[in-house]
Amino acid sequence: MKNTKIYPQILLSLCVGGLLFLNSCTQVKDPKPLTLTKFLTGETKKSWLFTSIIVVDKGQASTSFPASQVIDACFADDLYTFYADDQKKLELSEGRSKCSPADPDIYFTDSWSYVSSSAQLQFVFPVLTGQSLPYTVKSLTNNTLVVEYYFGDIDASYRITFTSRE
Repeated sequence: MKNTKIYPQILLSLCVGGLLFLNSCTQVKDPKPLTLTKFLTGETKKSWLFTSIIVVDKGQASTSFPASQVIDACFADDLYTFYADDQKKLELSEGRSKCSPADPDIYFTDSWSYVSSSAQLQFVFPVLTGQSLPYTVKSLTNNTLVVEYYFGDIDASYRITFTSRE
């Protein structure tokens, strides 16, 4: 039987190599995925433009109507700015065309809310009404927001698309 001798240099090399290998295996931090509200607000605020609407009646969807065909042009380019602050501020501001030159740039300030369990985004959309309504978020990406308002007493809804201006 042959005696195997481990030389100190080899042992030292293995230890150093092992330490270098273990040191190179640093903990990888997974980036946090964007939450729905971060898509909506960005880091601090994000502006959206109403771009189209679809009427769904008894399960049948109409063609998509561009905003410029359903509301006055001076309202069709207005911006809906959702803030990521604690108050969840919402500002409606004039776009490129004002209805009246005397109109302020920001003509409405309110708040928004989101309930993740029901995907309900509540905010004011003056095209429909001057009060805050709950809209179901159908889809939300970095560039597109699609919400739907369901009428409780009839089998109909409005599916509204916004496009990011950021």
